[in-house]
Amino acid sequence: MSVCNTKMKKRHIHFIGIGGIGVSGIAHLVLKQGEEVSGSDIKESAITRKLASLGARIYIGHRPESIEGADLVVYSSAIQLDNPEMTAARKTGVPIRKRAEFLSELMKDKKVITVTGAHGKTTTSSLAATLLIGVGLNPTIAVGGILRGEGDNAKLGGSDYFVAEADESDGTFLCYQPAYSIITNIDHEHMNFYKTYDNLLNSFSAFVAQTKKGGCVFYYNDDAPLKDIVLKSNVRSVSFGFSREAGFYPENIFLAQCRLGFSCIKGGHNVGEISLALMGRHNILNCLAVIALGFELGLDFEKIKYALSGFKGVERRFQVKYEDGDILIVDDYAHHPSEIAVTIEAAKVCPRSRLIVVFQPHRYTRTKLLMDKFAKSFIKSDRLIITDVYAASEEPIESASAQALAERVRQEINTPVDYIAKDQIVDFLRKNIRRNDMVLFLGAGDITKVSDEFTKRFKK
Repeated sequence: MSVCNTKMKKRHIHFIGIGGIGVSGIAHLVLKQGEEVSGSDIKESAITRKLASLGARIYIGHRPESIEGADLVVYSSAIQLDNPEMTAARKTGVPIRKRAEFLSELMKDKKVITVTGAHGKTTTSSLAATLLIGVGLNPTIAVGGILRGEGDNAKLGGSDYFVAEADESDGTFLCYQPAYSIITNIDHEHMNFYKTYDNLLNSFSAFVAQTKKGGCVFYYNDDAPLKDIVLKSNVRSVSFGFSREAGFYPENIFLAQCRLGFSCIKGGHNVGEISLALMGRHNILNCLAVIALGFELGLDFEKIKYALSGFKGVERRFQVKYEDGDILIVDDYAHHPSEIAVTIEAAKVCPRSRLIVVFQPHRYTRTKLLMDKFAKSFIKSDRLIITDVYAASEEPIESASAQALAERVRQEINTPVDYIAKDQIVDFLRKNIRRNDMVLFLGAGDITKVSDEFTKRFKK
């Protein structure tokens, strides 16, 4: 049974959770289309202020009266069903749509390019958007991070192309029927929703099957479960990876601080060299996926290379907050053990004496399920600070607390591991940093605010 109903289109649209990165992008697009937009969130932010400047009516806090006059209510996956605005909409008969349901309506009659997978969605979808913008295809975009070159995560284009990040976390990526899709990988993630790994695999299989006739799926060749799903489907596909078995793979890899380069091999032939302002081997895969997409769209390599050279990165994806001869401060969204490990590996390329990692776990359920994998993911750090779990509306689980995680990590690594309360991190760092240290903030919660505070104090 489909969760999607995308036939409605109304003049006044109210967004619950409008400050979230996914919902805010859709609200931005709707505003640019000339629709009336209102929305609510629990707190003011740079995102809500920007939407207000574009004409949205913003309410801080959730109240039933905020939906007054709305023809349609759209809500983010973080919103509970007993939210007072959701309750009011049901009582008054105002149609309610999930974020993905409504986004799929905006995609109607477009050539849709989606990016999904456990890790790397935002960087890869941002690279895809940069490619299409750079070659003049003028796409509409809705991705999960702020593109530094665009200053936003959404853009209303003037062509038939639509680039979107497809969130698999709650199964709503099944609302989309893309012409082209990049699947970065599959991992044991969002198991609080899927319950079993088989359910997760079945959802990805269904997603692949929804590719439009004549379309193409681009997949990571070294991911065996993903490869199996794609090759068992009847959908045309192109692979990318580090293996020479992949349709696209790299040679002559070069990695440095905030820069990577490689020779792009297509079908066994070197089509050219590429260099981008990204870090880490994992981002080579993201680049290869987008290069493969470019060839599928009929672009030659030189145009692809030129367009991607304009990529300036995404906020909270290895974002350098401050750098001088004494210290390097970086903020990153990594919150899953696999993401943490590759981000730390990328950070070790930087010529710094010590790597101090500050980690905020995200969700108790994830911390409990992946405790052992978390413990091993920090092995290359020189000092680790773990702060309290960002609950994301979950109830606390004692065995999955920050203190419990810190104790488990100590069993795996020999370097110092400290539990520090969030409001004490900045003072702790100021007392313990040394010249030529790198401080890497990791997490999907509000740890970015701590990185901002630390950066400001350090500048002083």
